[in-house]
Amino acid sequence: MKKTVTLGALTVAALAAGAAGAATLDDVKARGELKCGVSTGLAGFSAPDANNVWQGFDVAYCRALAAAVLGDPMKVAFTQTTGQTRFTALASGEIDVLARNTTWTFSRDVDLKFEFIGVNYYDGQGFIAPKSLGVASAKELDGATVCIQTGTTTELNLADFFRANNISYEPVPIETNAEAQQQYLAGACDVYTTDASGLAATRATFENPSDHVILPEIISKEPLGPLVRHGDSEWGDIARWTLNALIAAEEYGVTSANIAELSSAPTNNPEINRLLGTEGELGAMLGLDAEWAKRAIMAGGNYGEIFEKNIGEATPIGLSRGLNAQWTEGGLLYSPPFR
Repeated sequence: MKKTVTLGALTVAALAAGAAGAATLDDVKARGELKCGVSTGLAGFSAPDANNVWQGFDVAYCRALAAAVLGDPMKVAFTQTTGQTRFTALASGEIDVLARNTTWTFSRDVDLKFEFIGVNYYDGQGFIAPKSLGVASAKELDGATVCIQTGTTTELNLADFFRANNISYEPVPIETNAEAQQQYLAGACDVYTTDASGLAATRATFENPSDHVILPEIISKEPLGPLVRHGDSEWGDIARWTLNALIAAEEYGVTSANIAELSSAPTNNPEINRLLGTEGELGAMLGLDAEWAKRAIMAGGNYGEIFEKNIGEATPIGLSRGLNAQWTEGGLLYSPPFR
């Protein structure tokens, strides 16, 4: 892994401003490879498989973006980043896009000079505890030791929750999810707190997952999504509409199984036609060809297919769609129109 230094917020913003004029699309095309920042390893979201090929929900977005821009979903170089190093990696130009369980906040958008291109997972912060601890609610954790990743929004959320409930805790700072898992299982902390999806992903890797319980409280809103640097709107548009294409494809019923047929000739649905490039000039508006979205969808399927394959209820992660269902199914997922 390429080493990334950790710098303060002002330096991160300065780095981002310095790289703001870069034409990222041209750089990616000239390089022939997309540089995507991911986690250091989180089951279901971004982790290398037995053949050292990166897989997961966030990885699938990177591959879709590479397919849209370069025509090949495998032309991605993945850079592992921690909660401390991720923003410096993006601001400095070490990576072209960050897709790593990162919460969209005001300060990250405005002060750090980043552009969140959408939400790919609506999450919230929770707690996991051993059943042997005998607690059924986070409000019963007075005096508990809590493993928590530094450099994340979860630190402030944790402090706010305990203060609001007039109970105390002792933080046990850790840097990566792997370290958190190790410390938690070793008993260095009573509970571990992070995004609820991350807790489910972590528990799935335990030897005895049923010995651990995710407590019912969700103490924050954590809209997670990919982000790019400020100052390169064209690249931001490509990153944003690639995510929108995956979401829209699910809504319109465009799947891995039928996309070849639906894209072979214009259908009766003009929205599908514009999405798949058989009608209109949307690709040219992005500086890409007509089939950019078709390739992005073919890389790993539509949003729903990617969700179910990597983190859905039939996987060891076992997450339901919940807020991440389509708006037509009672969820929050919604793409602006392709027109």
